[in-house]
Order: sequence, then C-alpha cells, then structure tokens
Amino acid sequence: MINKSPKKILIIEDNAMSRKMFLDGLEAEGFDTIDAENGTTGIQKAQEHLPDLVICDIMMPDMDGFEVLRTLRQDPVTAIIPFIFLTGSAGNESLRKGMELGADDYITKPCTVQQLLKAIAVRLEKQTKLMEHWYTVCCQNFSAPVVTDTTSSVDSESIFPSIPQLKEVFDYIEANYDQGITLCDVAEAVGYSSAYLTNRVGKITGETVNNWIVKRRMSAARSLLQDTNQTIEQIALALGYQNACHFSRQFRQHHGIPPQTWRKEHQLIRNSKVEDYKTSLNL
Repeated sequence: MINKSPKKILIIEDNAMSRKMFLDGLEAEGFDTIDAENGTTGIQKAQEHLPDLVICDIMMPDMDGFEVLRTLRQDPVTAIIPFIFLTGSAGNESLRKGMELGADDYITKPCTVQQLLKAIAVRLEKQTKLMEHWYTVCCQNFSAPVVTDTTSSVDSESIFPSIPQLKEVFDYIEANYDQGITLCDVAEAVGYSSAYLTNRVGKITGETVNNWIVKRRMSAARSLLQDTNQTIEQIALALGYQNACHFSRQFRQHHGIPPQTWRKEHQLIRNSKVEDYKTSLNL
C-alpha cells in the first residue's frame, strides 16, 4: 500500500516574494505546502510534519542550506526525505559539497514554477518506485513461518546489495542497526569521513548511508510486527529508537501508514493464507 494522499512539500526560503511564488504554484498543482523563512524553522517543521520533499535555499542569514541538509540527514526520522537545493550559483564547489551531504538535486535561481514542478516530479517518482519496491519485497514474506524470538528473522542479503566495495559498511549496519547508529558511527567504524562515505555510497548505490540504516530497521520492524506479539513500544526499543513516537513517525514516512495499521492488515492477510492452506488440506 503506497500513500495516495496529496504530497507534502516544505519550502525553506528567506525571500518572502520567492517563497510565496513557489507556495502558490505548488498549491495550484494540488500539493500540500509548508513554508519556513529560515533554516532553524525549516528543520523544526521537517521534523514535525515529515514532508515528502524539502526544497531549500542555500544562502540564508541564520543557517545556510548546507547545515539544514546536514542536520536532516543525520536525524534518522528525516534522513530519507528527498532534498532539492535552490541556489543562485551552480559552481562545481557548491554542487560537490551539496552532493557529498546527500542532496538529491539542484535548481539554479531565478527559476520558474514549471522548472520547480519538473524537478519535484522526478524526485517523487523515484521515491515512489523505491517504496513500491520495498513494499513488494515485504509482501513476498507473507508465507514466512511465525517466530517468537525478539530479533528479526529477515535475511540481510535481501536488504543489502552484494557490493564488495561496501561490504564493510553493510556488515557494520547489519551488526548494529538496532543500536541507534547514525552516519557518523558508520563512517568512524570503516575509517572514512562522513562526507566521503556519503559520496562513495551515493555514487555506487544511489542511496545515502542513513537510507540503508532505515531500510534495515524497517525490514526488521515489518518482521516483528507480523511475526511477534510485541507492542509498538517494545519493537521501537528493540530497533534502537528512543521512543515509540520516533519509530512510528519514521515507519509512517517509509510505508505511508502507521505500524499499528500495517500490523492489522498483514496479520489479516497471513491468517487468511493459513485458513486457505488448512482448507486445501481438508482440515
């Protein structure tokens, strides 16, 4: 199930006129919009509303766009939100810095609303395909046997691609994903700077390190929700989250529905399959 509700876009732009132009244009196309006049407010609203995509100016007075992106990428709750920079300069140094931090795209100002809409469509389409892929992987596990262990029964090979250059990275994530690790922890463990590791993993896989951490946690979460009777609070703690609210927000962002709803739907499907199997055996 992929969320079909209107996409929520956060615009972080200190110029009031430009911000209004973008907001009006997006709202006219049916998007839900949130705006912030500076980086600090933008981070707060991203964490509060969990938008489907963030558009952020680079040059702002209190906190530049690079710091906004760095903060969002280091927070597991906001790490996988697509991020597009607005910039008055497309110099190589600026582009390289943004990409190393995990930016998804750049739009050079001045730009039209149509240019902005095109960039948004590309990023959202990629995000939707990613979610559909992982939802399909999840659905393929319906017939898995019921387990009572508190750990995940999901094979890590179904989560991480077989890439020798990144084996050390994925092995560390696999061994520690339930410990609340971040990009910085992974980078320190494998001996790289956070910026270099982000760039390396991004070039090879098209994803950020934090994305892979979240994917592994979500895979374990699905298994625990479907195959155990643990509460949402117990599952959150087992996966390294500080609290159930944090876990639930990230699960909803990744799957489009809360973990409680996901559990009910998938347990119903599993029970139906069990009944069908019993019927086929004339039990």
